[in-house]
Amino acid sequence: MKVRSFLKLVEIQTKIASVIPFTLGTVYALYRFNTFNLKNFLLMFVSLLTFDMATTAINNYCDYKRAVKKHGYNYEMHNGIVKYNLSEIYVKAIICILLIIATTFGVLLYLNTNIIVLIIGIISFSVGIFYSFGPIPISRMPLGEMFSGIFMGFIIVFLAVYIHVNESIISLMYNNGFLTLQMNLKEVIYIFLLSIPTINCIANVMLANNICDIDDDKENKRYTLPIYLGKENSLAIFKAMYYIAYIDIILLIVLRITPAISIITLLTFIIINKNISLFFEKQTKRDTFVLSVKNLIIMNLVQIILLSIMI
Repeated sequence: MKVRSFLKLVEIQTKIASVIPFTLGTVYALYRFNTFNLKNFLLMFVSLLTFDMATTAINNYCDYKRAVKKHGYNYEMHNGIVKYNLSEIYVKAIICILLIIATTFGVLLYLNTNIIVLIIGIISFSVGIFYSFGPIPISRMPLGEMFSGIFMGFIIVFLAVYIHVNESIISLMYNNGFLTLQMNLKEVIYIFLLSIPTINCIANVMLANNICDIDDDKENKRYTLPIYLGKENSLAIFKAMYYIAYIDIILLIVLRITPAISIITLLTFIIINKNISLFFEKQTKRDTFVLSVKNLIIMNLVQIILLSIMI
């Protein structure tokens, strides 16, 4: 398997959806808690990236096996297995290798932290695998946007903070038959509020993808959210998710969760709103889907840069 076909199989360009919340959580840990653990940072980064690549490869493999419509841009160009005529044996081998690497580094991260990381890691790995795999994958139900938004937009941010501060946010203790969970509720809520722009933008990447694929998904029996709600309602949600993210950015500043300089992020609304209008005019994988990815990068990268300046 050549490098180009491997990168297409794992859709390396989409890994930005993992890297951005990971970076946001790391920068926030430095800004709010003034702490950074290099070993944990590297262990989580490798585990996160390889697992993201593995789940994408699983998704492409499952789409390849389940496809009813076997022609058109999404199938012939978007799916790396078809585009490069990849052997199923090689694809399965790549998936196994990536999962082994992700699991190994995940276990090492747990050994270097605590049981909370292990519990969240197991749940996240399970959701990631069953997102595409199984008799009724999450991606073929109207739940894809919610799961991708919460687990990639919030859980990654939370873990990226937690690995640096550990038990000062959440701790789980067992003593004399009593299992005690202690949580700094204020800090958890703050991290969730911080994550709303990543939650909404990542959910919108999935929503945009499903809006573009409505016709193909109907033929391939993928009953996604836009199929249930219809294109017009789905587009309305797409727009509202960005607007909510900007309201949240203002709230973050008012509550002093982020510094006042973060108000500059609001200037990105000009670009985001233009991209929303362009997507409303035409919804195709080839032409406008990439706008949702650009929106994710623009809004959250500016937020990350501004937080970094204040460290």
